[in-house]
Amino acid sequence: MDVAVDAMRQRLERGAWRVGERIPIEPELAAELGVSRNTVREAVRVLAFSGVLEVRQGDGTYVRSAVDTTDMAQGLSGASLREHLEVRAMLEVEAARLAAQRRTPEDQERIFAALALRGERPDKRRKDVFIEHDLAFHRAVVDAAHNPALGKLYGFFARAVRATLKGMMARPDLPEPDYAAHAAVAEAIARRDPEGAAQAARELLQPILDALDPLPPPPTAPEA
Repeated sequence: MDVAVDAMRQRLERGAWRVGERIPIEPELAAELGVSRNTVREAVRVLAFSGVLEVRQGDGTYVRSAVDTTDMAQGLSGASLREHLEVRAMLEVEAARLAAQRRTPEDQERIFAALALRGERPDKRRKDVFIEHDLAFHRAVVDAAHNPALGKLYGFFARAVRATLKGMMARPDLPEPDYAAHAAVAEAIARRDPEGAAQAARELLQPILDALDPLPPPPTAPEA
């Protein structure tokens, strides 16, 4: 079955089956892939469960997404703290830049309200509560960018962001972004300063990245 799943994923990634289109019927797929109809049925079930395909009873199976989020989730779960932070920085820096250009008065109010709830440090709050308040601030910034695709991507990545926050709080050797660093992002967005907001978002995470062990250098090509 794994062979059939992989073959169907490849067709999706190549664009052979486009989003919204109906894929070939079961007997055709079985002949095309060189597997049994039962194997095709199980492969379709796997891809439907992961949100890639949609089975419409009496009508056929349609492409719902060209990206299998199961693979993405597995890849994120195996990434290092540094890798999570690098991806998070890329998303949040651009979100802050766009938010400074597009934020509404309501967005600004929500960002500062989330900042106030986050506060300085966990203090007597449980760490998980503090993490949720911190995430709410960053989510407010992303929402203020008014880019639905970015919002959905960040929403998918939110689990990884939550994991990085827990990992950071479990490492006292890592510098924790303070209230002032978060306030700098909010204030740059409020004054509609895209480059200032991007810089503040970058500076918020950079000290942690600097404190982490660097990635290993790329392997050198063997000499001819």
